[in-house]
Amino acid sequence: MTAIAGIFATQSGDIVERMLARMRHRAQGEIKIHTSATAALGVIHKDGMKPPADKNRVEDRISDRHYSFVQEVTGQPFFERDFLGIVPLYYGRREDGALCFASEVKGLLEATGDINEFPPGCSYDGKTFARFFKLKPSVHLSENPDRIAAELRVRLEKAVQKRIFSDETGCYLSGGLDSSIMAALARRHVRKLWSVAAGVAGAPDLEAAREVADFIKADHQEVIVTPADMLRILPDVIWHLESFDALLVRSSIMQYFASQRLIQHATDAFSGEGGDELFAGYAYMKNMTQERLNDELIESTGRLHNTALQRVDRCSTAHGLRAHVCFLDPAVVEYALQIPTELKLRAGVEKWIVRQAFANLLPERIIKRAKVKFWEGAGVQDLLAQHAQTVISDGDFSRERTLPNGWVLGSKEELMYYRIFCERLGPIPKLDWMGRTPSS
Repeated sequence: MTAIAGIFATQSGDIVERMLARMRHRAQGEIKIHTSATAALGVIHKDGMKPPADKNRVEDRISDRHYSFVQEVTGQPFFERDFLGIVPLYYGRREDGALCFASEVKGLLEATGDINEFPPGCSYDGKTFARFFKLKPSVHLSENPDRIAAELRVRLEKAVQKRIFSDETGCYLSGGLDSSIMAALARRHVRKLWSVAAGVAGAPDLEAAREVADFIKADHQEVIVTPADMLRILPDVIWHLESFDALLVRSSIMQYFASQRLIQHATDAFSGEGGDELFAGYAYMKNMTQERLNDELIESTGRLHNTALQRVDRCSTAHGLRAHVCFLDPAVVEYALQIPTELKLRAGVEKWIVRQAFANLLPERIIKRAKVKFWEGAGVQDLLAQHAQTVISDGDFSRERTLPNGWVLGSKEELMYYRIFCERLGPIPKLDWMGRTPSS
């Protein structure tokens, strides 16, 4: 976990240093800037982390296949971002045409207002983008479900095991199926696993997470959050998240609080993102034909990079945590795309094959627990929407809901977030880099 930034122009070292300073939260370590006749490339190396051997290269790498990097090759830029966009990367050009990049938007804004998200699964040589990975349908397996479930379990366990680097390991534990699987698998390979659940007092996630933690014998903590706590932390969440998307902000609040607590005990944390998208975990998918469902699973997985994965990255790095999303390990994704949709959604049961694979690893109630949106299960519900009704008038909403780029905000809650976004990051006319959740 690092921060990278750079400008392909001469005498740019001071600007790159300011870009990195805006992202200091991503890594506590030394700022290194390499300057040449054509570029200044900078990185904050986390203390104890080995930098790339090539001084003309900077990278942000979580694991072997989850990364972004930029390097100077004979005076020319070369960019690459991992296959699903787990690690962030943004780029743009100054008015003089100089190419700039940074791990976060706030860093890039120090150099240019031309903000673009670097596309996942692509490289760029200064002239042309080349796609080296694209999610696409695979030939479905014809093996019996028991064998498929067993292989899925093996691949997920390997994905978790190879990302355990010490006993300072934690897990975001909501008590949902995916986070519970991550916690149970990690617990098998560490002496002690720290798990954290955050929510409003009495929230269903807190009870479910407690049950899982007791079952797997994790060292579990709860963060009880009040409406006042949410409002207090909201500006910081939006600044780190770099989004005003209503559902994304809602779900980020509890992950932000959980990260605050986890960093007191762990350096790495497992998160369950990707399971719903790959294995048909959402209620709306139940109404789809098998053919349409297959397409939707690919499309929804491909949308994660600037929605749920952005939440995980920003909420974890805000506190110096390194988050791992093992459902999106390449070997797991490859296999998931081969599993027939009728095994993912079977007799109205979402993620059926996942439940089969881990039936003996978790309490029966957790295996059978239906999908609950993160912010709903944590008890956020409409608490923030209700507050927005008290601070934004009908007239203000009517006047301000259409943004300069033509986007129309869907609620007073979202306008409240947009105002904070502009206050903390400044007005950014170009917003097409920002992800939007489909129902937001």
